Amino acid sequence: MKTIIAEKPSVAREIARIVGATKREDGYFEGSGYAVTWAFGHLVQLAMPDGYGIRGFVRDNLPVIPDTFTLIPRQVKTEKGYKPDSSVVAQIKIITRLFNQSNQIIVATDAGREGELIFRYLYHYIGCTTPFVRLWINSLTDKAIREGLRNLEAGSKYDNLYLAAKARSESDWLVGINGTQALSIAAGHGTYSAGRVQTPTLAMVCARYWENRRFTVEPFWQLHFAADAGGGDTVKFSSTEKWKAKEPATELYNKIKEAGTATVTKAERKEKIEDTPLLYDLTTLQKDANSKHGFTAEQTLEIVAPSHCPFLICSHTLKTLFAYRLWLWQTGIIAESTKLMLLHLSNAASFIKNIRWKNARGMSSRNRLYDTAVGKSFVRWLLI
Repeated sequence: MKTIIAEKPSVAREIARIVGATKREDGYFEGSGYAVTWAFGHLVQLAMPDGYGIRGFVRDNLPVIPDTFTLIPRQVKTEKGYKPDSSVVAQIKIITRLFNQSNQIIVATDAGREGELIFRYLYHYIGCTTPFVRLWINSLTDKAIREGLRNLEAGSKYDNLYLAAKARSESDWLVGINGTQALSIAAGHGTYSAGRVQTPTLAMVCARYWENRRFTVEPFWQLHFAADAGGGDTVKFSSTEKWKAKEPATELYNKIKEAGTATVTKAERKEKIEDTPLLYDLTTLQKDANSKHGFTAEQTLEIVAPSHCPFLICSHTLKTLFAYRLWLWQTGIIAESTKLMLLHLSNAASFIKNIRWKNARGMSSRNRLYDTAVGKSFVRWLLI
């Protein structure tokens, strides 16, 4: 048997479909000689200082530099401190059993440094010796998955990528643990968190905040003029340069005014190809309504999903249809002939009765709130 491990369940599901592992088991799919399992991101992490016998923030313990870093299952914070995540521990047990029963492991974690680390940390924590190969793909299309499975690469090819990820992980730990303890001890009270990414990111946010708060309006002058392009057309020009003093701009303006003409010394023309935009979904509609008309997200939602049609906010498809109908009506594109054509489509309106919604757990369930008559009325209203 071969075991394929993906980084998350959604990816595992796509790969399982391609390899024919259609039987769902607890924590994996099985079939056609494959077991396809998954992680939930990092199942294994570096142990906290408690794992090395260091408790509390004590100046004499700094710097905390373990001789060898210890791997443990991912922890969750509770009222009594950190403890292993029960769902993670259960998944690790499933993966351990599958790895030990397999004659080959196919690593299908994300194609990148972090994806490599997720698998290698888990592999070393389990103490597995089963040989592994790498599925390196950047797309989840059927074609990409099949091509990747036909061109599996030796796991050792990515050893240096793993070592780079491991160095990054351990340096993050050293900076975060020691920086946080040192700052907190120096402050004398409270806990002040520091991190390799966190601290400079917060510094950038704070710097931008103070830049905004301390901003003072400064007047400037810019040259604008219009020229006759012939045929009744007018071309407008603006200077790229801006002046803090009025005199240079005025002097230049007077020169152009006196000359009465301007010479174009350079012209650039670029061709741009844009794909036809998709129909509106709610998010895109809210963005455009805000930028073009100043509507807030709540105002747009109230317009497109009134209280008597609460199901509009439940289905991406219905939201898109509604926005399309609204656009047709507002732009005047919809004609009487088109209305009649769309009206005939409402004969299929019984689909409302059989729409499959997604509940909180992602499971499919039927909506039986609307009978055929109500469904027809709604689709007729939606489409014309």
